[in-house]
Amino acid sequence: MNALVKVLFVCVGNCVRSQMAEAIARHSYPDIILAESAGVSPLGFIDATTQAVLRERGIPFDGQFSKGLHNHKLRKPDVVINMSGIHGKALFPEHDVEEWPVQDPFGEDITLHRTICDDITARVQVLATRLRTQMASAG
Repeated sequence: MNALVKVLFVCVGNCVRSQMAEAIARHSYPDIILAESAGVSPLGFIDATTQAVLRERGIPFDGQFSKGLHNHKLRKPDVVINMSGIHGKALFPEHDVEEWPVQDPFGEDITLHRTICDDITARVQVLATRLRTQMASAG
């Protein structure tokens, strides 16, 4: 069995994009990704439209909650995925950070949330494939 790669998905409020990414990774790629999410300025809730889109797609988000970057429950990540729009090295000087330029749909309609969810789903799939390849070649 391969070891899991600890991935931290980051956005601004930890209520839409990073929550979507965490839920998608947990649901679709639990064999390779140990997913968590956090926000630069967490809003303290998961957006209702985000919840609706995840439910539509049958993607559970049980146990997820909005939290900040320094929450004591977060594991030290192996990979940081940054969707905040703030340069990742400013947030995580000790990590390599992968920048994902994903539009923030907070406060927008469900159609845009669906589009953003599609974008994040595709990106998480590419990430999982890359991590599996790296793990296979490493050992």
